[in-house]
Amino acid sequence: MAQAELKTKPTDAKVSAFVASVENPIRRSDAEQLLDIYAGATGMEPAMWGPSIIGYGSYHYKYESGREGDMCRAGFSPRKGNIVLYLMGGYSNPDTQKKMDELRAKLGKHKTGSSCLYINKLTDVDINVLREMVALDLAWMDEKYPR
Repeated sequence: MAQAELKTKPTDAKVSAFVASVENPIRRSDAEQLLDIYAGATGMEPAMWGPSIIGYGSYHYKYESGREGDMCRAGFSPRKGNIVLYLMGGYSNPDTQKKMDELRAKLGKHKTGSSCLYINKLTDVDINVLREMVALDLAWMDEKYPR
């Protein structure tokens, strides 16, 4: 069976233009702050993944089902409803999961999804805890998917 083409892939769109186009001034300012946080944590240049994800680096995944693809190693999206941080790592590793749970307990106001952290605005959370979460996620990604 043929696999559907993935919509989330690197594009030639400019990250700066995307961030400048974010209508909500608080969300735009938060995105600019997250650019600094992720640049410091990753040492990588950001790229647009699809129309709305700012991603850093990439990795190739393959599921037991045979489905495979590429995704950014780390990333976020300043959406209209909230900021989404894609923290893919650690969910299959009990030690890393425990550390992530401990950090989330100290983070502040947020919601979670399967591999997503949802924040309304950065002033709702402890930035230093958020930095730790991004670093922990990247460490796990580097272990599971070496660069």
